[in-house]
Amino acid sequence: MTETYSLTVSIARQRLTVYRADQQPVREHPVSTAANGVGEQFGSGCTPRGLHVVRAKVGAGCASGTVFVGRRPTGEIHSPALARLQPQRDWILTRILWLGGCEPGFNRFGAVDTLRRFIYIHGCPDDVPMGVPASHGCIRMRNADVIALFDLVRVGTPVRIEAA
Repeated sequence: MTETYSLTVSIARQRLTVYRADQQPVREHPVSTAANGVGEQFGSGCTPRGLHVVRAKVGAGCASGTVFVGRRPTGEIHSPALARLQPQRDWILTRILWLGGCEPGFNRFGAVDTLRRFIYIHGCPDDVPMGVPASHGCIRMRNADVIALFDLVRVGTPVRIEAA
């Protein structure tokens, strides 16, 4: 039988913690959440709070640094040279855990729907700082960390995003 896990993202601590079913922490990773802070509104560029689940996993078997646009690999592998050519690009790399909200009216449905806002846990360039809010709403992780997390969790895994 496969072990089940849950995830908690602390916005204040800029950390993602993985818990076993018995609520024992298994591992912790630094993350980077939204530069605009917390919020659920469409177009806000904020990281949504509350209870979510992993709705889809994208990128199984892709190389570390694989570039995604619209949840599809572009054929590019991120490199410093590629980054210099496109300095303003918001890089979504390696793996994607696409989140869906579970709380109607707060992070699900209408103008607050996390899934429709395309909020992910995803990899980013390794030179991007972790531990400081800098994303456009998603939860960024180091590529090695997001691969390990991707391999551990399954679709349906609960993800709680807390401001405190």
